[in-house]
Amino acid sequence: MYRVLIAGLGSIGRRHLGNLRQLGVQDILLYRTRPELLPEAPELPVFTNLQQALATRPDLVIVSNPTAYHLQVALPAAEAGCNIFIEKPLSHSWEGVEAFLSVVQRQHLLSMVGFDLRFDPGLCKVKALLEAGCIGHVVAMQAQVGQYLPDWRPSEDYRQGMSARAETGGGVILDLIHELDYVSWLIGPVSHVTCFAEKVSSLHIETEDTAAILLRFAHGAIGTVHLDYIQRAPSRTCRIIGEEGTILWDYFAQKVCWFEARTDAWQEFTYAKFQRNDRFVAEMCHVLGCLQGHEQPKVDVIMGGEVLQLALAAKESAAKGIICRVMP
Repeated sequence: MYRVLIAGLGSIGRRHLGNLRQLGVQDILLYRTRPELLPEAPELPVFTNLQQALATRPDLVIVSNPTAYHLQVALPAAEAGCNIFIEKPLSHSWEGVEAFLSVVQRQHLLSMVGFDLRFDPGLCKVKALLEAGCIGHVVAMQAQVGQYLPDWRPSEDYRQGMSARAETGGGVILDLIHELDYVSWLIGPVSHVTCFAEKVSSLHIETEDTAAILLRFAHGAIGTVHLDYIQRAPSRTCRIIGEEGTILWDYFAQKVCWFEARTDAWQEFTYAKFQRNDRFVAEMCHVLGCLQGHEQPKVDVIMGGEVLQLALAAKESAAKGIICRVMP
């Protein structure tokens, strides 16, 4: 079995720890800045020195610390020859990303970015419908997600969290980057982006809480992505319009509906028994399958870098009031 080093023990790091144990992985090491044992796993070794942790030669390093500090762990881990699973997004800026990607490629390392929505049964169904051509040529899409930030982690003060602070990579564009990943996965690469993004609510944060992003896809389709920290009740949906029909995905309703012009009828796919953590378990199963050589990463760091470039282009567009070209 594999040795895994988890760097960063916030909520997502702890989730990966629990899921790895559920999947039978027992050789787990922890890296954190404080020399404290983890209450739910006091027997696991804790390192506060990254080089000492990497000297144990882990097969996989899970990078789940705050976004702005991802590369401080990921780059040394890659240089040490470790396979990398890095939470989304790769970083909060482009600085250092190319050097990291170069090391991963040069070392021929397995890499994956934590875009867990690619394991949502609904989005997987949407992908299958599109690949089957059930709605014909795609011409437009609208994706939106919003949830009231103080409700994300009720036990924590949202004003002190990563989302509230620019220095740690907060703000809806990077925080909710899942939407930019999955629309690119479903529809294809984006050529141009323009964006309005600001703090428009009374939330006590220094980052943008609302963003409206307009996308031009390389094959000609037009898309809009809305992101916010405000909505009550929470909502996450996507509508894809084709010349021969329409697909609707509703994350919280856990269903996909699609209309096909050839049948003049709606059809529905539901997955009500699927739990949120099932998605993360499936993600870790996939990572272990990749380590075993049975599977290829659904989204490696090269793809993750492309999504980060799209997000940073949206931020640049909002800051400068311009249309940004994403693809050469």
